[in-house]
Amino acid sequence: MSVLEETKFLMKKYHITANKNLGQNFLIDDEAVDTIVSSAQINTNDLVIEIGPGLGTLTARLLEKAGKVIAIELDDKMITILEERFQFYDNFELIHQDVLKIDLKQKIEENKANTSSVKIVANLPYYITTPIIMKLLEEHLPIESITVMVQKEVADRLTAIPGKKNTGAITYCVSYYCEAQEVLLVPNTSFIPSPEVNSEVIQLKVRKEPPVVVKNEAFFFKIIHASFMQRRKTLLNGLANNGIASKEILKKMLQDLQLDENTRGETLNLNEFAKISDYLTNQ
Repeated sequence: MSVLEETKFLMKKYHITANKNLGQNFLIDDEAVDTIVSSAQINTNDLVIEIGPGLGTLTARLLEKAGKVIAIELDDKMITILEERFQFYDNFELIHQDVLKIDLKQKIEENKANTSSVKIVANLPYYITTPIIMKLLEEHLPIESITVMVQKEVADRLTAIPGKKNTGAITYCVSYYCEAQEVLLVPNTSFIPSPEVNSEVIQLKVRKEPPVVVKNEAFFFKIIHASFMQRRKTLLNGLANNGIASKEILKKMLQDLQLDENTRGETLNLNEFAKISDYLTNQ
């Protein structure tokens, strides 16, 4: 049975329609499902955490490959379907909760005895992609990779090169923690209902060590976020307006670091932000 046939069958059986408030769009593209699973390189030693499994289309494939799958679902209607569909799988655990409120580190710790690596796999809801990605990275979870499908525009930002086009604050955060790559473009016709935009599968391989060393990681990211809050303004004005330091100190910093006063944050790379962070940490 194809993914399309399976989806239509489940929607009819359980009288299901996509919940727009939860950003639901059901994936009906066999190639996309296969690519997500294959690119994640899942094996029986892996603990896979799937966020927003929905009808369980991707979940079914993951259960065939992984040692264990923990599926995190918020929608009450999907819980009933998932419980019935995978009730006889001994490597399946379902959590009915908002992923942003879960202690993922604890869940991983509970399962570490039977797994050698942890991987995140998901078709993420558009409206909550960035908070989920940031949670996964900022909590320093012991994960190997994050293989997700996201809105194409978001994918471009997540995989962009710091200092180049399409960057945002999250670009720098992702680049600090991961090596990012694009995997597969997924057209909007691959979903029921069809969203207005295309999607893309991307993979973030978590680095063992960050590419730059900073004295204060929290302050480093605070500076990056401040520089993008008013991205049309210069770095000088952006940092000053957000209370990072006085204009006097910032002008001296730019001079000492040999940066032009008209420099914008979006033109800087990670190393340059690291130098700015360390400079201001010492003030």
